[in-house]
Amino acid sequence: MSRNLVHSITVVSLLVLGGCASSPPVRRVWVGPRVDLKPFETIGMVEFSSPSKGALAGLATRRFEEAARRDQDMLRMIDVGPRQQALASVGRGTWDPETFRVIGRKHGVRTLFQGTLTISNIRPTVQLSAFLNSGQVTAHVDATLEVQMIETETGASIWSRSASASRTLGGISVFGGKNFTFDADDPQAAYGDLVDFLVGQVARDLQGSWQTQQ
Repeated sequence: MSRNLVHSITVVSLLVLGGCASSPPVRRVWVGPRVDLKPFETIGMVEFSSPSKGALAGLATRRFEEAARRDQDMLRMIDVGPRQQALASVGRGTWDPETFRVIGRKHGVRTLFQGTLTISNIRPTVQLSAFLNSGQVTAHVDATLEVQMIETETGASIWSRSASASRTLGGISVFGGKNFTFDADDPQAAYGDLVDFLVGQVARDLQGSWQTQQ
């Protein structure tokens, strides 16, 4: 082997080694939730509301509870009930700072989660005859989930997040050709994908993740 070739190989090897030394190995590290819920000790959960009838909002509430707990260790949550039921339980008619204060003291919580699931721009994929009063159809819809965390002593919002998505839903009951009820024998099959996506986006601040670092 010639001296020049040996010299070239040596130079290239040194450059490669130098490059490896200047680029530390990539590693994956666990990063905890951006919003730590543990200091709040016990959190109240108001069932999400929705202008649409059916089980859609209830399913979203349960999925959000699961997502919020996932990376928060032993998080304690108390079911406060639907909005109107929670109001009636403390003899209040509207959600104002005093209502939050009374509900917080009644249930022993310093914070509450509240949310609204809105379905809009409903586009049925089946045109029903004017002679039909009811039927089962699918529809493409736009949906928005808004969730906020309320401090009960002040009624102030201390965290909020929203997410939107468009999906085709099945198992939609149509009555009189105008009112839509999002209901199904199997809610997960009918609109589970929509709920899972919205909750996944909204709950990101409350969950940890694996991230790549050098």
